[in-house]
Amino acid sequence: MPSDATVVSHGGGLADRYATALYALADENRALDSVVADMQALGRLIEASADFRRFLASPVIDVALGRQAALAVLAAEGFGKTVHDFVGVVASNRRLRNLPAIVAAFAALVAARRGVVTAQVVSAHPLDEIQLTQLRARLIEAGYGNVEIARSVDPSLLGGLVVRIGARLYDSSLKSRLQRLQHAMKGAA
Repeated sequence: MPSDATVVSHGGGLADRYATALYALADENRALDSVVADMQALGRLIEASADFRRFLASPVIDVALGRQAALAVLAAEGFGKTVHDFVGVVASNRRLRNLPAIVAAFAALVAARRGVVTAQVVSAHPLDEIQLTQLRARLIEAGYGNVEIARSVDPSLLGGLVVRIGARLYDSSLKSRLQRLQHAMKGAA
């Protein structure tokens, strides 16, 4: 891994509190696996539907109508009772706009409880399977045993990678190297 590491603070917020409450409820009801599957499906639904994302983010939708619409979508998609009721509570509390963050916080909580570390990898170009395998091997060498890689592409990096694992940031992008060189040259002048 590159040696440039920056610690970033991730404070516990609203999404974390909702995610923790859902996890505790699912665990208590011995329905954790089905709730995890439903929350993953909800995350995919939010990601796949721009209309649903706009609906969730809209500040002008009435709370009762928003709740009714969100629950209708979940019922049509076949979500289980726990997630259905949970989204109902989120909607009633006027937090539908926070649902994508709650889904992400729940996924992070489940991963942490199961010992899975998620590495957010941003590259200048899409990584092929060989590069992913090499990256996973390097992460394992660095002490991250059970790693899941979430990848995205940012052409402005020019080359290299930016890897975020929890609060650690490993930045070996060409863009950052050029910026550091520019700052060093300004300091020498």
